[in-house]
Amino acid sequence: MKTSVINTVFASYPDKQREKLQQLRDLIHKTANNIEDVNELEESLKWGQPSFKAKPKTLGSSVRIDKRDEGVSVYFICNTGLVDKFREIYPDTFNYIGNREIHFSLDDDLHEDELSHCIAMALTYHSKKKQKQ
Repeated sequence: MKTSVINTVFASYPDKQREKLQQLRDLIHKTANNIEDVNELEESLKWGQPSFKAKPKTLGSSVRIDKRDEGVSVYFICNTGLVDKFREIYPDTFNYIGNREIHFSLDDDLHEDELSHCIAMALTYHSKKKQKQ
């Protein structure tokens, strides 16, 4: 799907949530651009949510973002164990929900350096897992 599909989804959201989601989207792109092995960042919709996947696809896991309640969330694939790892590294930095989500209220600081690290871990998950084997 093209980027315009994500813009269409964002356009249906309240202004403050759309602005926060755009900040997250920009951070995901910035993070991907700083990862040497990422050739391209593919944007699509998964379950109606903006989704980001590094290419080559064998490199990592997808990252999704969406509005939730009065805030926004970043979602990671639950069976990767990534959110548990984030909890270990940044126990007091984020509001974690279950084993797949970091939630932000509209007034929360994104903690961009820390969140960028988490996003990079997701976008390179498969390559790091292979290196451990």
